[in-house]
Amino acid sequence: MSAEQQPEYRRSDEWFDSEGVRCAVAVYRPTGTSVDAPAVVMAHGFGTPRAVRLYAYAEVFARAGYAVLVFDYRHFGDSDGQPRQLLDIGKQLVDWTNAVAYARTLDGIDSTRIVGWGTSFAGGHVLTRAGAGENFAAVIAQVPHVDGFAAVRATGLRRTVRVAPSAVVDQVRALLGRSPRYVESVGSPGDVAVMSTPDAAPGRDLLLAESGLKAGDYPETVAARVLLRIGLYSPGKTASNITCPVLMQIMSEDAVTPAAVAEKVARKISDVTVHIHKGGHFDPYVQPLFPIIVEEQLEFLKKTVPVR
Repeated sequence: MSAEQQPEYRRSDEWFDSEGVRCAVAVYRPTGTSVDAPAVVMAHGFGTPRAVRLYAYAEVFARAGYAVLVFDYRHFGDSDGQPRQLLDIGKQLVDWTNAVAYARTLDGIDSTRIVGWGTSFAGGHVLTRAGAGENFAAVIAQVPHVDGFAAVRATGLRRTVRVAPSAVVDQVRALLGRSPRYVESVGSPGDVAVMSTPDAAPGRDLLLAESGLKAGDYPETVAARVLLRIGLYSPGKTASNITCPVLMQIMSEDAVTPAAVAEKVARKISDVTVHIHKGGHFDPYVQPLFPIIVEEQLEFLKKTVPVR
């Protein structure tokens, strides 16, 4: 690799504590500067580890002079936590709080300029944290989950009926202290899976391929009990409390987080930039849309939280 091709950042693999559980975090630090950098804290969506395409975004931001922290929630990816693949919404929100707190402690990072970046389910998480008073300098919410009832309705009655028995069984097993009953996160139409729209499995496969991963590198299941709670989780309810600038990127044909509902929530935010693109829920992460999506995010960062 020539000197011109060398990345203008260095990466270290670190850990932060979240209620006694070690969470893995990759920290990207821009090089060649003596000024504290603003930081972007990032996490993935429903049951998905950070290794699935998030590093591609992080590298773009780091080359532009931003520090970046990309973490896995407890129970997922490279983080600790038993049982595995347990998606607890409350715990994930605490993980967000602790990830941001960790970012504020790091040398070379401007603790007053932390950006929350979330996609899909995590897009809802960053909106929730901002609405609850987390002192973000800005928020980027890509195809965000904003309304639990709308998400369940978009799933459709047939798909809901297919996964409901697993959710009930897993909840009973949890109450009895037994191991989880798992359900596939992504499947094809007709499968017993959380997301089984026609674009879900092809979208998952493309994300893995462009991440240099293959099926089986990380588990693609989730403890089914969370399905009893998704309908109750609506980050849009506190959107009007958000005071920092927000970028919301919406896909017009999104079958997971419906566009019309996301637009309605966006109108509640006092300082919001909305971009709507043609495509489905899995399109922003990969070609040909990824360069457009990440450039919008970078321009938003330069405008609202510029590198000094």
